[in-house]
This record gives sequence, C-alpha cells and structure tokens, in this order.
Amino acid sequence: MKATFSKKEKLKSTKEIELLFQEGQSLKKFPVLLVYRESSDGKEIGIKAAVSVSKKKFKRAVDRNRIKRLLREAYRLQKAEVLNECTRSYSLMLIYIGKEMPDYHFLSKKINFLLNAFAEKVK
Repeated sequence: MKATFSKKEKLKSTKEIELLFQEGQSLKKFPVLLVYRESSDGKEIGIKAAVSVSKKKFKRAVDRNRIKRLLREAYRLQKAEVLNECTRSYSLMLIYIGKEMPDYHFLSKKINFLLNAFAEKVK
C-alpha cells in the first residue's frame, strides 16, 4: 500500500457516513476518536477514511482545516504499515475531539495507537 491518500480512498458517501455513525464501533485515544464499520460495499477490499473537526470547538475555518490536514497526513503516513493486512473493506472516520490546537507529533502518536488497536480488533 502506497503512502498516498487518493480520491478512491476517501469516504464521501453520505449514506455510508450515516451508517457509520448508526452502526459503527469506536475507539478513543484522547483527543482523537476513531469510528469504524465494516463496509457494505463489497466490491473492493480496502479502507475508506474521512476526517472531521467540530465547528463548535473551533470557530475559525483556518483552525479546522489545519487540524484536518494534520489528521490526514498522520493517517496517510501510518496506514500502510498498519492496515495492509485487511481482508475486508472498512469505513473509518477520525474525529478530533480536543479543545486545543495540536501539533503533528502528538497527533501522529495518537493515530498510530488507534490504527494499531483497530488492526487488532479486526483480525
């Protein structure tokens, strides 16, 4: 798996996102929440992911976009070593639930922990 985050790896389906929140399970390592669900779209084996930051906690779009960029970058660099053994397709959403602006290394450690925990759960 390459260290890219291409268009077909992004979770964009509104229906799939709704199902993710209704039926999905979650893992939490403050300040990041990982919500996951086995995807109903069985055409391709792989992981589709999305990121989200609360508008209530971060009023300025500049701050939300910065955090989303950090989340995507941390996910992009770590997904290959953790998620390459998946035999089913999954939908993931990384949600930042903290109140302060994070730095990259802090987020990277938290996402690495969550992805490892997710890989253990789905094995």
